[in-house]
Amino acid sequence: MEFATTKPLKPSSNISDIVSKFAKVCKLRSIGVFTSENQDQQHPNNPNNISAPLGEDGSDVTEDTECDGVKIHPQPMEVTRTSSMCGDAELSKLFDIVSALKLAYIQLQEAHVPYNPKKIVAADEHFMAELESLCRMKRVYKEKQCVKPESDSSHSAILRKKVELNEKLLEELKFQTEVKNSDIICLQQELRDLDLVNVTLAENVRQISLQRKNARVWNNTTFQDAYRAASKSIHDFAKPLISLMKASGWDLDLAAKAVEVEAAYSKRSHKKYAFEAYIARRMFYGMSLKAYNVDGIMRYDDPMDALIENPDSDFARFCGEKYLLVVHPMMESWFFGHLDHRTLVLSGKHPRTSFYQIFVRMAMWVWVLHGIAPSIDSEAKIFAVTRGSKFSDAYMESVEEDGKGAAVLGEGQVEFMVMPGFRIGETIVRSRVYVSKPKV
Repeated sequence: MEFATTKPLKPSSNISDIVSKFAKVCKLRSIGVFTSENQDQQHPNNPNNISAPLGEDGSDVTEDTECDGVKIHPQPMEVTRTSSMCGDAELSKLFDIVSALKLAYIQLQEAHVPYNPKKIVAADEHFMAELESLCRMKRVYKEKQCVKPESDSSHSAILRKKVELNEKLLEELKFQTEVKNSDIICLQQELRDLDLVNVTLAENVRQISLQRKNARVWNNTTFQDAYRAASKSIHDFAKPLISLMKASGWDLDLAAKAVEVEAAYSKRSHKKYAFEAYIARRMFYGMSLKAYNVDGIMRYDDPMDALIENPDSDFARFCGEKYLLVVHPMMESWFFGHLDHRTLVLSGKHPRTSFYQIFVRMAMWVWVLHGIAPSIDSEAKIFAVTRGSKFSDAYMESVEEDGKGAAVLGEGQVEFMVMPGFRIGETIVRSRVYVSKPKV
């Protein structure tokens, strides 16, 4: 095919703009230049009168041609499509995804400090979505991979290197995500454990609040009531003890004399006070006033239930120690013909016999006295009265039931103390003593 010798026409400004835009986007090489003769062969659907070189059979011209000594290289349309696969748009999208991936990973890290489960889940989902976008773009790139023109080989190598770096970064991020997920699982387990502990603590707080709400208000008046109850419980335990002595053939006069050697009694029946004094001395022996909560033991109608429910409590240990101190092994052997009570107590158990139940009730009131006295007054004191002391109505109370007046008692002397007294603040809880008759 021959070309005219005239110079090629200058394309219109619109054609130049379109060619420039395509060159920027697709990075094409040179676009063929056409002569004025080719302009005569215009395609009817070409609005800008851009000539398309055609062969004799109507196909696209693929051979190189010359025009005024200039070699023209017609470019097929497939080159444009191939170049567009690796154009600026895809690179920009790739970098945007990588930047978004980095930002999502930073947000995932920030969600851990401070620890916020909701933010962690949201950040994790965002991160995985960005990872999926990057993987999807990788698959599309591999599917559309084609042989690049020789001039694009360096650009492809750079792109491949960036892809490799991003793949390594992706693997590292995946590993770090797995580590974070493992940490999240551990923290979730710790959170569940803490929730269980919090439930237990909340229940304990509720129980303590309920106990405080229902707790008794202890004062001097209620302490004196408890003191009288303790004195009565000692008297109640002395009764079966004396009965067992009689049933076992003991000489009560000798037994009373063994307890209070020099005591003089106005009546033979008053020797029972010697046994009450013996029991009280053993029960109060070695105990210092120490404040502790007695509301737990006081809520039981039968203190034996407290021992069965809490066999290792301080009150249970107190009962065991005091029983072994009050009831001598020889006494128990004479009373029952065996040492079963002692054996059970030594093993940390508590026999459910009527004798031991009476003892436990007495032990409860002694336990209560020692706990509430310092609760009312931290400087509370317990005091004793010695034999031969002159009777003082301010500090002593006679155990005799014959209604002696204070004036008559004031002339007598103390034979022995049955119950110790207490000083709580300015209040004196008088000790109980046995007073001898004044000499005529």
